[in-house]
Amino acid sequence: MGASYRAGAMAVKAAMRVLGFMTGTSLDAVDMALLDTDGAHIVGFGPAGERKLDPATRAAAEEAIVAGRSWGWDAPEPEAFGTAARIIAETHLAAARDFLAAQGLTAGDIDLVGVHGQTVLHEPPLPTRPRGRTVQLIDAQRLADGLGLPVAFDFRTADVAAGGQGAPLAPVYHAALTRFSGLEAPVAVLNLGGVGNVTLVTADGALEAYDTGPANGMIDLWVQSRTGARCDVDGALARAGRVDEDSLAGYLAHPYFTTRGPKSLDRFDFSLDPVAHLTLEDGAATLTAFAARAVALGLEGLSVRPGRVIVCGGGRLNPALMAAIAELLPMPVQTAEAVGWRGDSIEAEAFAYLAARTHAGLPISFPGTTGAPRPLTGGRIVQPRA
Repeated sequence: MGASYRAGAMAVKAAMRVLGFMTGTSLDAVDMALLDTDGAHIVGFGPAGERKLDPATRAAAEEAIVAGRSWGWDAPEPEAFGTAARIIAETHLAAARDFLAAQGLTAGDIDLVGVHGQTVLHEPPLPTRPRGRTVQLIDAQRLADGLGLPVAFDFRTADVAAGGQGAPLAPVYHAALTRFSGLEAPVAVLNLGGVGNVTLVTADGALEAYDTGPANGMIDLWVQSRTGARCDVDGALARAGRVDEDSLAGYLAHPYFTTRGPKSLDRFDFSLDPVAHLTLEDGAATLTAFAARAVALGLEGLSVRPGRVIVCGGGRLNPALMAAIAELLPMPVQTAEAVGWRGDSIEAEAFAYLAARTHAGLPISFPGTTGAPRPLTGGRIVQPRA
């Protein structure tokens, strides 16, 4: 084990070194992280990194997202899906090669790869839509062949097919992190990505989780629609604007916020139309307030009040959003770094962990996290072709 690894308690089975990948709905970058784990315990953390998505990859993903939003239930899969899956796989392959070379590692140092793929469609089951579907694009076989390593992927489909929400999937890793760090439960882990989600780890180790509501996604889309920027850097626009209370009240009246978890969202389940009449700054302020209020409502829905909330994901870098959340919550709010975690890498680590669990036949989703009927294994593993 290299010097960059932080060792923990020995696992009950031999740990594997797993390379995990995550690409979020922000279409910003491929995140990568190495994790030593047997799928039950965290043994050590390896290096982490990212590769920004190039314009061609982002354009292919955006085309697939547009195609997915108009994809009929009984229609053939859009051609854009296949094109994007190939391009996304090539991007992951290039990212992995550069990352390993920079760390002085080769594919021979890795046992398994776990890859989330790019979400282009997420339609969870609803009372009015008992069938769900979720699409994370990547040509996993192409990635396996290029690296010469087995690749675990497609972690959400089995859960949705069984009637689960298919999200969030990181809670079982959040629980492993809290155990590894010796954190006192109950504790909540809040991920602020395109959509926000919260995990509650109770004192007896039980898990509750669900999406809280839109987080960075709507703010990003708003800024992109009005400027050439991809996000509200440092929350500067939100801090310069004023919250439009009528628009905020309209958003919060959505039935999602009175529905009990487990529950999940797609990035596009809420529209920008209610803020379309606002200035750039007031729209950013209103959407930031909406994200924070959604988090507060989500925390209120947990069965137990956590002693603290640990925040990961890109939203933790937005001071305006973090301040708004801290003002609304009655418990301490800390960044992942404050407890020794790598806030930018947690989701990549999570999919390395889920890959190891898939390899070991361990469940990755649970009744309390996705609404699955029972603890479910998930994911598929493809082997490299000779």
